[in-house]
Amino acid sequence: MTSAQAELWDVSRLRFEEAPPPALTTGQRTAMDRRWAAAVRANPTLFDGPVAALTGLGRDGAGGLSVSWTRLTYRYRFLREIPEAPSVSGLFVAVLQPDADGRLLVGRMSPTTSAPGRWQPPGGTLEPPVAGAVLDLDVLRRHAARELAEETGSDTPADALVPGPVVRDTRGGVGFLFTAPPRPARELRERYAESASAETASGANPEFDRVELVGSRPELRSLQGTVASYLELVAGRFFGA
Repeated sequence: MTSAQAELWDVSRLRFEEAPPPALTTGQRTAMDRRWAAAVRANPTLFDGPVAALTGLGRDGAGGLSVSWTRLTYRYRFLREIPEAPSVSGLFVAVLQPDADGRLLVGRMSPTTSAPGRWQPPGGTLEPPVAGAVLDLDVLRRHAARELAEETGSDTPADALVPGPVVRDTRGGVGFLFTAPPRPARELRERYAESASAETASGANPEFDRVELVGSRPELRSLQGTVASYLELVAGRFFGA
């Protein structure tokens, strides 16, 4: 379920269907666990927390998108590295946070994250709802609001986030985009600084070690470090270029 290039889809209807976890052979599970153990040795802050993973995707050509998903944990990402293992891709949410001048807030992932140095919008891997609950747009919206608050300090209510396009990154992951109401640039910077300082003081590592406001695709390209594979495509839509 990989893609040669990122794609952006306008979606008018979303349908989610929960599926059972993929069946693994003993060898595949052992290989996955070994890779996970090696990753944790290299980065002890990694946590094998619950994730909602993509198992299937269907588009009807009229704005409808069907998403098949299952409940896994973070280590299952390493199945990508194992030949003939079941295909499992990530689901994520991302928030486009503009300032009052129409610039877009992006953050650089800190060294302790799974993607150190990568620039991306606020957001993160989708966590599954509680057992027995359905996955729907409201769950996505609440998760997006929580990620925005945790990563930038901007406590925007979930119902103020406007659903946008759906993106597929170059590894086959599918992301659900939301747009937050504009805020003054000074407020965005101050809220991020206060949130990061509070996390550091408590002994935690902020997810973003830096944020920037970019006003064009060339500004995005000028950032030092890697950029999320879908971000330039999203920025082009956002800036209308």
